[in-house]
Amino acid sequence: MRSQVRVADGRNLTVEHWGDPHGKPVFLLHGMPGSRLGPAPRGMVLYQRRMQLIAYDRPGYGGSDRHPGRTVADVATEVAAIADSLGLDTFAVAGRSGGAPGALACAALLPDRVTRTAALVSLAPRDAEDLDWFEGMSPSNIREHSTAGRDPEELAARLIPRAAGIAEDPGRLLDELRRELTDSDRMIVADAGLRAMLLRNYREGVRTSAYGWIDDAISFSSPWGFDPADIRCPVLIWHGELDVFSPVGHSRWLAGRIPGATTNIDPAAAHFAALRALPDVLTWLLREVPAPPVNEQQPA
Repeated sequence: MRSQVRVADGRNLTVEHWGDPHGKPVFLLHGMPGSRLGPAPRGMVLYQRRMQLIAYDRPGYGGSDRHPGRTVADVATEVAAIADSLGLDTFAVAGRSGGAPGALACAALLPDRVTRTAALVSLAPRDAEDLDWFEGMSPSNIREHSTAGRDPEELAARLIPRAAGIAEDPGRLLDELRRELTDSDRMIVADAGLRAMLLRNYREGVRTSAYGWIDDAISFSSPWGFDPADIRCPVLIWHGELDVFSPVGHSRWLAGRIPGATTNIDPAAAHFAALRALPDVLTWLLREVPAPPVNEQQPA
């Protein structure tokens, strides 16, 4: 089911939710560039797991209005507004790649509502202490993130024609990335069904403009608006050791910053292997969170 949700500042967000309407709700935040049509289990799988999955086009992508100057923290406000529109008090959140920092924002800023959080192939904050942010990153991503932090106008001038070309032929994005993909990632994106899904996802993401992509890159190179160390709900961090788009050092930094985080580093995997890991991650999100111990007062 697709709907439009209006947030407090008047912007509209395009939301898609499917699966068991009475199942446990899980938000799934898409990557950069991307859309609500990104990787997700089929409806029958969701019904079998008694899960309701909710995705939305983050601002500037697909059918959602742009939010100039947005921060990573703003994702929490949007997710809360969507949850309110659906009558959801609590929910889990997962984010992959460019959606992972937003999932962590929800965990940090919505502590009474988020039950569990998963961050797959995430970036770390640009100002993370004791992290060489660009170590292990592909030349194309170094160029994009460096430009976002230094000259947003130059970034826009570069991404606007690139996004227009991808909207016309989304296969161009995978072809551009192919030079930097590992062998394992090439095998994954060569699957015909998976490739078709990715192409629909990318086309929808840049259908109206490049500004979702532009604003994402700027927000990742700016202060996030929260500290991952403030997260208290259970967090699962998944990363492929061979990832060159979001280097594994970012997740290792997050794992050391987030109290009690569960970390899964796959030594043979890279960036797109997160798609294979997603079903198991969603299963982890459905687990019940243990209740805190009750301090019973002993009689005097």
